Amino acid sequence: MIDRATDSAATDLLAEPRLVVEPGVAARVSAIAGPVLQGMGYRLVRIKISGESGCTVQIMAERPDGSMQIEDCEAVSKALSPVLDVADPIDRAYRLEVSSPGIDRPLVRRSDFERYAGYLVKIEMAVAHEGRKRFRGLLGEIEGDAVRLRRDDAREGEPAEVMLVMEDIAEARLVLTDELIAESMRRGKAAEREMRQSLGLVPPPPPHAKKADPSKSNKPQLKAKKTAPKNTKEHRLAAEKLRSGEDDPTRGD
Repeated sequence: MIDRATDSAATDLLAEPRLVVEPGVAARVSAIAGPVLQGMGYRLVRIKISGESGCTVQIMAERPDGSMQIEDCEAVSKALSPVLDVADPIDRAYRLEVSSPGIDRPLVRRSDFERYAGYLVKIEMAVAHEGRKRFRGLLGEIEGDAVRLRRDDAREGEPAEVMLVMEDIAEARLVLTDELIAESMRRGKAAEREMRQSLGLVPPPPPHAKKADPSKSNKPQLKAKKTAPKNTKEHRLAAEKLRSGEDDPTRGD
């Protein structure tokens, strides 16, 4: 039996527009890649074009629940390559790279800011807020078109909290912390269980079992004077391993 409420929620998430978008050539690639991804059941997160080792077009994508397996990346790359070849949005040779957003992911949609409330984030504004473009702190609640940030970088005389208009944000990215790594591993294990159940590799949960609610996860609770989580070299190395697949909690044994 199809859960119509769940199906409708997933459809809404697929159609949710990004508030943080790229300019220039990346915007042309986005206009081509976005509809293809949505038609496959994925959401475009970010497009980055770099000149390292020639030209690389990096496309970050995810499922509506935030998961992205290696098999998903391969499927997206296979579908996008011929479409981009025909549209030819870049005037030189390039290498296409499809990846998951990673643990210290960018936040580009309203639902991203809602999902990661309580976590440490770095934000760079496209439009300065009170003469400042860079902020760091704990994400708070959303009010209208703005998100509250409880700063840990406030200088003397500056407000401890600010309301930042989401459409004025150039880049928002999670900062790697112990709490964030633990939450990512929890989500990865849950996604792996669901995938194995859908393939019939493990029995489904009993009818009376309650499905985990992502909104009630073990995310850190917001407190006015909370000490910012640690961000160490160890965390950054862990993220690099996860990106390269050396220690991917979402992959099966």
